[in-house]
Amino acid sequence: MACNSTTDQPQNANITSKSFGTLPSGEEVTQYIMTNNQGMEMSVITYGGIITSLTAPDKAGKYEDIVLGFDNLEGYLQDGVPYFGALIGRYGNRIAKGKFTLDSTEYELAINNIGNHLHGGLKGFDKVNWSAKEVEYADGVALELTYLSADGEEGYPGNLETKVTYQLGNDNTLLIDYMATTDKKTVVNLTQHSYFNLSAMKEDVLNHQLMVNADHFLPVDSTLIPTGELRPVEGTPFNFTEMKKVGADVNQENQQLTYGLGYDHCWVLNEGAGKMDLAAKAYEPNSGRTLEVYTSEPAIQVYTGNFLDGTLTGKGGTVYNKRTGLCLETQHFPDSPNQPEFPSTELNPGEKYESQTKFVFGIRE
Repeated sequence: MACNSTTDQPQNANITSKSFGTLPSGEEVTQYIMTNNQGMEMSVITYGGIITSLTAPDKAGKYEDIVLGFDNLEGYLQDGVPYFGALIGRYGNRIAKGKFTLDSTEYELAINNIGNHLHGGLKGFDKVNWSAKEVEYADGVALELTYLSADGEEGYPGNLETKVTYQLGNDNTLLIDYMATTDKKTVVNLTQHSYFNLSAMKEDVLNHQLMVNADHFLPVDSTLIPTGELRPVEGTPFNFTEMKKVGADVNQENQQLTYGLGYDHCWVLNEGAGKMDLAAKAYEPNSGRTLEVYTSEPAIQVYTGNFLDGTLTGKGGTVYNKRTGLCLETQHFPDSPNQPEFPSTELNPGEKYESQTKFVFGIRE
C-alpha cells in the first residue's frame, strides 16, 4: 500500500485555510489545516466536517498521515463512500426499519442500509456543508463547526442547533466536543467516523493490537440491529479486555462475525456514560504508534473496514482494500429509540446534548 507522508519540525500552533472545491449546489467547501506546536497536522473540510488527513509521529519521529480519505472533493462526492472522516448525525449507527416513536408520534426515516436507517439517512451530517471558524484554545488550536438541522430534515423532529469543536492539542491529542439543542423533542446520537491506520496505510489493520474497555457487547441480527442482549465478551472473539491483534479471531466461525463480515459491533463500556474514561487502546508495532480513546459516551462501535473492497482509491493512489481502516466510533447504543432498556438518546427542549471524545496519539519504542 502507498502512504502519504510528511515530516514536520516543531513550530507555532496555527490554522490556515484554503478552498477545497465547490459542491454541485455552488457552495464553496473550505479546508482548514490545523497544526500544533509539535508539527502534528490535521486537515478538516466544511463538507461533512470531514477530517481529510491527520499526521502522527512514528518511533523514529516521522509524521505520517494515519486516516483514510481523498486528495480532492470529488473523491468524497462519489457514490458509496463509507463516511471517511465524517461527522455523523443526527443519529450515528442504525435505527431499525427507519422508524421510532416519541410521545405517541411515529417518525419515518430513510431506509438506506439492509432495511434500516443508518448514520442520519440519505443526507446526514456527513453530507452537509458546515459553518466553521477558528476559536481560542490555550493549549493548541481549535475549529468550531456549526449546523442547523431543520425540523423534519431526514424525517427527524425539531430544529437541531449543532456545534462540534475539534481541539488539536500541543500534546498530540484531539478532543472532539459535541453540543446540540432542540426546540422539539427528538433523538440525537453524534459521532466521528475516521478510519484509522496507524501504519500509515503501509498494511491493513489486522496486525494492530487493540484493547476495548468493555466486558459486554451488543449482539446483532442479520441486519446488524442489536437484539437487546448485553452479551459477555469472555470466551468469544469479542474479548478485547487485554491487548490482542485485531486479526487474531476475526475469521473465526461465529454467527456474529458472519453477520458483520468481521467486527462491526457496539461494545458496552465498563464505566458507562458521563465522565471521560478510557474506552479503547490501539498499537501498531512496526511504527510504534499508539492511540488511546477516552469518552463520556456509554459505548464504542468497533468497525474493521469489512466492506471496503478495493474499488476506492484514496490519497496518494492508495487502494482501500478490505480491513485497511479501523473505526472507533464513540456513541450511544444503536437503535436506542426502539429499545427503551438502552440508555436514552432523547433530547428535550431546554436540555443540552453534550458529549466529548479524546484521541491521544503516542509512541511505544
